[in-house]
Amino acid sequence: MQDLKIFKNLFDVEDKVALVTGGGTGIGKIISEVLALAGSKVYITSRKLDIIKKTAEEINLKKPKHQINFFCSDISSEEGINKLVDNFISNEKSLNILVNNSGVSWGAPLGKFPYHAWDRVMKLNVAGLFHLTQCLLPYISSKASLENPSRIINIGSVMGTAPLGDGPYSYSASKAAVHQITKILAKELAQKMITVNALAPGPFLSKMTEFAVGTEEKEKKIAQNVPMGRIGKPNDIQSSVLYLCGPGGSYITGAILPLDGGIHIATGPEIFE
Repeated sequence: MQDLKIFKNLFDVEDKVALVTGGGTGIGKIISEVLALAGSKVYITSRKLDIIKKTAEEINLKKPKHQINFFCSDISSEEGINKLVDNFISNEKSLNILVNNSGVSWGAPLGKFPYHAWDRVMKLNVAGLFHLTQCLLPYISSKASLENPSRIINIGSVMGTAPLGDGPYSYSASKAAVHQITKILAKELAQKMITVNALAPGPFLSKMTEFAVGTEEKEKKIAQNVPMGRIGKPNDIQSSVLYLCGPGGSYITGAILPLDGGIHIATGPEIFE
């Protein structure tokens, strides 16, 4: 019983209203599930209705306190963002937790990287994230308080922190922008009792990374490049989200939390080894 009290004092998100963009697959699905099973009322969005419907059904079979709800939306356009906001406020009058997870990547060798890959990636990963947050601010702030601030979590990447290359130039730049926007919004929204933080994941299994870690053999190969010797697991994401969204994380804002097994601090061989 004492253990349960400690958990609630640190990680309680019960009855919080949460919106997770891109909540149907990968990291978004992991976040949606942990918030729902911890008692939050979760809404998930995606461009692909069949995917979010399936995810909602899977999570609801586990009998969370509140049923997962879903909206089909495309936040790479202003029209799509406005539609999402309208759908949300037709169901809720306030929002406690916003998780900006939707994103897209593009990879090509230097010299062959297409011009249009910049516009597509930046529209969704940066402009969409910022504008959706901006549009939802009145609802995020409506019930925020000193004791119980509202939370915004942006999904960045280790590729926005470390100059890793590998071809996803626009993706890496977009995630660096996400990290900077996170810090700026954290500064501007602190007095409104809203914390703004970002996760900067390394390699996790998702639809976006399936080409690289989708088999046991590929996973082992990628793990060799991670200082801690493995790729990320769902509980690495889940524990971080419950920390940032629960009472224990109410005094942290502007943080870029590295979930990468040490990749962001890897510097190669020691000079005087």
